[in-house]
Amino acid sequence: MFTRILAAVAAFALCAPAALAAPPPASAKPDLRPDKAPVPPPAWVVKSNGYAQVLMKVLAEFNPEFASQFGLPGYDDKVVDLRPNVGERSRAALSRARDALQQDLAEIGDANVREDLEIMIHAADRFIASSKLQDQYMLPYTDVGQTIFQGEFGLLQDQVSAERRPHALARLKCYVGMAPGCTPVTREAEALFAAKAGDGKLLGPYKAEVEQNLANTRRYVDGVRKLYAKYKIEGAGPALDALQKQLDDYDAWVKSTVLPRARTDARLPEAIYADNLKNVGIDIPPQELIKQAEKSFMEIQAEMETLAPYVARAEGFKATDYRDVIKQLKQQQLDRDNTEPYYEGVIGKIEAIIREHHIVTLPQRKMIMRLASEAESAAQPAPHMDPPPLINNHGERGQFVPPLGNPPSGNGKNEVYDDFTCKACAWTLTAHEGRPGHELQFSAMVEHGVSLARSLFAFNSVNVEGWALYAEWMMVQYEPPGGQMIALQLRLLRAARAFLDPMLNLGLITRQRAHDILVNDVGISEAFAREELDRFMFRSPGQATAYFYGYSRILELRAHTEIALGDRFNLQQFNDFILSQGLLPPDQLAEAVAKQFIPAQQAR
Repeated sequence: MFTRILAAVAAFALCAPAALAAPPPASAKPDLRPDKAPVPPPAWVVKSNGYAQVLMKVLAEFNPEFASQFGLPGYDDKVVDLRPNVGERSRAALSRARDALQQDLAEIGDANVREDLEIMIHAADRFIASSKLQDQYMLPYTDVGQTIFQGEFGLLQDQVSAERRPHALARLKCYVGMAPGCTPVTREAEALFAAKAGDGKLLGPYKAEVEQNLANTRRYVDGVRKLYAKYKIEGAGPALDALQKQLDDYDAWVKSTVLPRARTDARLPEAIYADNLKNVGIDIPPQELIKQAEKSFMEIQAEMETLAPYVARAEGFKATDYRDVIKQLKQQQLDRDNTEPYYEGVIGKIEAIIREHHIVTLPQRKMIMRLASEAESAAQPAPHMDPPPLINNHGERGQFVPPLGNPPSGNGKNEVYDDFTCKACAWTLTAHEGRPGHELQFSAMVEHGVSLARSLFAFNSVNVEGWALYAEWMMVQYEPPGGQMIALQLRLLRAARAFLDPMLNLGLITRQRAHDILVNDVGISEAFAREELDRFMFRSPGQATAYFYGYSRILELRAHTEIALGDRFNLQQFNDFILSQGLLPPDQLAEAVAKQFIPAQQAR
């Protein structure tokens, strides 16, 4: 469905598709002052961004919440299009935008603008192809509760200006059909499903996904009510009550109509899964990806076995098998009261290391980090970074958000992670989601004035997650022994993802065997293993492979650059250059390094 495809544009971090978060605590007021006065973007970026509006307007027409989240004005009170034939209508609009961009491409001489136009044309083609496949194979089912929660939080958070927050009520009234021209989105979602339900060839959603969505509805309604209470939005009572009633009715309809069509086999049609891999940036066959990842898995295990006795001596453990060392490290747990202070301390140490060793240029301002709420964990049960607006940014910044649990799907047991709140775990998670990982990556795009083509339309998980895992890798040598072990454990997880995800979706391994590898060999908790398996099988099949592949491509690029430059290689300048390029795919990034960075360094 088109809305799911749009959601994938904004997906990154340890999770897939990125869920919008619950508000930070009142004490976490962001400092919106920039480090320095904004530098006007180059003329070619201004020109490129003008062309980008053609495609942005189409995306905003069908998913205004997406446009609003990324800073496009005029869409705060509008809601997702779930009206009849949304697939056909969206593809027609995208085709017109793509054709207009192709005409512009024929008239442009500037190489940078041409490259950006090619990126946008490719993005439009990708959206169109994915939409066609969804219509060809899948019934159009929507988790309306999550859609509304995300849309409301997009306007109700500390970093959104007070002038914009009241628009959340206008948007809520449209969601529930209390605004002129608006039909309840629950009714639209039901009609969209019903229009295709008679086609027996179309596949329904995965049963476990639907059951998880039903279990989350209460969390979403409670989360929205808490947002309105926090920001004191007056007059919302009738709309909130209508939301509760409509979502209750929608859940009853889902149980009676959608669940009977739900499939018990999580595997997607091969064409859909192949398209998923393409959309996240995998440009090799899944069989080749599996081979590469399996080999890396064995190599990382060997590194961990070598490191384990050293960690055991440093920590006073008796065990020396890496699996047992990880178990003992994870017994050093932080509770809710001291998790944030401990992470803040680790953030300070990492930033000091980055500056001392000239790894990458850091901003002077403080990074934002907070814990997730239950509603947010329901929408996104994994650590993530909430991105800042990429358009009309007024100093808003990304936020590193770790969850404390994986909300249950109906068994009443709230499983607690021990993977993100152990002391040794804080180092790698901070390096990935914070600095020098995602937070720095997205801040650089805002502050360097990267074009929309390179920050938004070039986006895929390989480009984003590759940098974050590379950031982890750079920091390992400076971390304490326990932190090094957890860093290798999480790198082992990324290799496991790159073969388990495709193997599960191609029917080459059972869920139970995949579970055993994650829990027994990688050493993650049962809660985290469930989140991972759900992610591979229905939350976002294919996305989890991107970490390993993107990281591998950046390491290849850095190795090539160091060999080419020898003692002229400057790590900080290399990393700054990579960040300045936005989210260019690996091949285009390698071309930029070869044509711009290497010659400039050789000329010094």
